[in-house]
Amino acid sequence: MMATLDEEKQALRVRARKMRLVGDQKEGPIAAAAAAGHLLPRIDEIGIRPGSVVAGYWPIATEIDDRPLLARLHERGCVCALPIVVARGAPLAFRRWAPLDDVEPGEHETWQPPASAPEVVPDVVVVPLVAFDAEGWRLGQGVGYYDRTLQALRAAGPVVAIGIAYAAQRFGAVPHGPLDQPLDWLLSEQGLTRARR
Repeated sequence: MMATLDEEKQALRVRARKMRLVGDQKEGPIAAAAAAGHLLPRIDEIGIRPGSVVAGYWPIATEIDDRPLLARLHERGCVCALPIVVARGAPLAFRRWAPLDDVEPGEHETWQPPASAPEVVPDVVVVPLVAFDAEGWRLGQGVGYYDRTLQALRAAGPVVAIGIAYAAQRFGAVPHGPLDQPLDWLLSEQGLTRARR
């Protein structure tokens, strides 16, 4: 009997979380700095300029830390932002955030800018993930927030999606369906590559 798409995804999620834990324990902050070092020389190629709105995330559990990258982009004049959960089943919204700004507890054990921070629409979204492949397909936590968010942003205009993870989270092929949104770029401690689609 063939596994369903959801079963395939869940099986890969279990394996990928173990690999992410290994990456976090072996590399941790070194990997986060290395990833930032790979992206920054190529910001023109990606389309990041002073004034660009770049949305990242507050890492939870063993996710690679994108905040060193956001701090460097902030120094270069980018407007940084973090996501907020508006409602279950809805796309994420984004509030402006700078590295020294306050944050407050959010949904799913994460942290977010307070309600006083203005909402912004990102030009670039740095996307956390559990697993990814060379074609730009990603596996998230299974709730679908980023797929809904990228779909909504892409329907409204151009946006660049950069998946960031430990290289150990890369797999030969990530199962995907019609609701899954692909990434444009893939970033890890080993380098930055354009998704092969």
